[in-house]
Amino acid sequence: MTDYLSGFGNGFESEALPGALPVGRNSPQRCAYGLYAEQLSGSPFTAPRATNKRSWLYRIRPSVAHWGHFTAVHKDGVACWRSAPDDAAPVPIAQMRWNPLPMPDPTVEDTTFITGVRTITTGGDVGTRSGFACSIYSVTSSMVDAYFYNGDAEMLFVLEHGDIRFWTEFGIIDAEPGEIVVIPRGVKLRVEVLDGSARGYLCENYGGSFTLPERGPIGANCLANQRDFLTPVANYEDRDVPSTIYVKWGGNLWQAELGHSPLDVVAWHGNYAPYKYDLRRFSPVGPVLFDHADPSIFTVLTSPSEAPGTANVDFVCFPERWMVAEDTFRPPWYHMNVMSEFMGLVRGVYDAKPNGFVPGGFSLHNSMTPHGPDANAFQAASTEELKPVKQENTLAFMFETRFPQKVTAYAADLPQRQQDYADCWSGLVKRFDPDKP
Repeated sequence: MTDYLSGFGNGFESEALPGALPVGRNSPQRCAYGLYAEQLSGSPFTAPRATNKRSWLYRIRPSVAHWGHFTAVHKDGVACWRSAPDDAAPVPIAQMRWNPLPMPDPTVEDTTFITGVRTITTGGDVGTRSGFACSIYSVTSSMVDAYFYNGDAEMLFVLEHGDIRFWTEFGIIDAEPGEIVVIPRGVKLRVEVLDGSARGYLCENYGGSFTLPERGPIGANCLANQRDFLTPVANYEDRDVPSTIYVKWGGNLWQAELGHSPLDVVAWHGNYAPYKYDLRRFSPVGPVLFDHADPSIFTVLTSPSEAPGTANVDFVCFPERWMVAEDTFRPPWYHMNVMSEFMGLVRGVYDAKPNGFVPGGFSLHNSMTPHGPDANAFQAASTEELKPVKQENTLAFMFETRFPQKVTAYAADLPQRQQDYADCWSGLVKRFDPDKP
């Protein structure tokens, strides 16, 4: 089991060798152990202190030595990893839902993280640092002497199947289904599969870094707590072997050859670092008398935009919880939303869609597209006895964004797309009777 430092947003420090971290200064004339000092900035230098993101790294070689002659990567799988604005033809507006993507066949081809990403939707513009991309990753093979960093986006992984090791510049993060891992823009890593295969969801956030939402009247506690976000302990590689580094930049994937591992940070300190969070530690709040609160009460992380209260991307989870509201339609109500919603299911059943929405699947309800409980869920929620009940064995999530989500050509043509999804509302018949109040 990997050791971690706990906390979130206040700054951390870790060293793999005693005395590797300088005391009292960031860039001494000579670093211990012959290391190089390097700053990794995730925000402009002059950002306010509360939002300024940077870490100091003390490494065997500076990043300029982890650089080579880059060439474009041309592979069939990589062509399905897209960025906004995507040039795919428009797909007719509709509510959309997909069954889980099948795992690649390892007897045919080894699928690493580099070749295993399939983008489903995009929005905004990667070139203007606003927007996102929502993808599915399916991996059957670990990256060996291969490394990657995303120069376009912060990456938020939602693990659905299989354990993964994220070996980053800052150290090792081992994660399992039900956990999320956030890799900041520019952080180098290698993705390893720990038990044969892995699948999950990936949000590339082009905008401001994910942060904890304000709690407002909720006060100081509940939702996601800072102490439950974990950053890795320094753990470095000193390996001089032929290697490949991949970089996603400008919406394209590039590669270069190296003679050594770039994961050579011996010590680090700062507040710009990868981290993980166990969604089972999310403390939900909700109505305890009547009515159904907005889904914003389930926000785990938010990427703020220049408009107050309007997120570039919100990450929302729907965990196990008690339902107690009286004289209330308890599932999510029917609605049309200026925000757009990409939703996935990690385990169990989602209460508003008990049929057809399964773990590993995903759905899209775009901006101003009506949606809500299917006919069966409506009938059950309208007639059931309203006693306290605990929703167990469930974990769903949502990437909610201010941007309309454009469906990629790959996703639009998938055989897993449920062409009859809208039929789930066909049973919502006319019930109006002016003579029966």
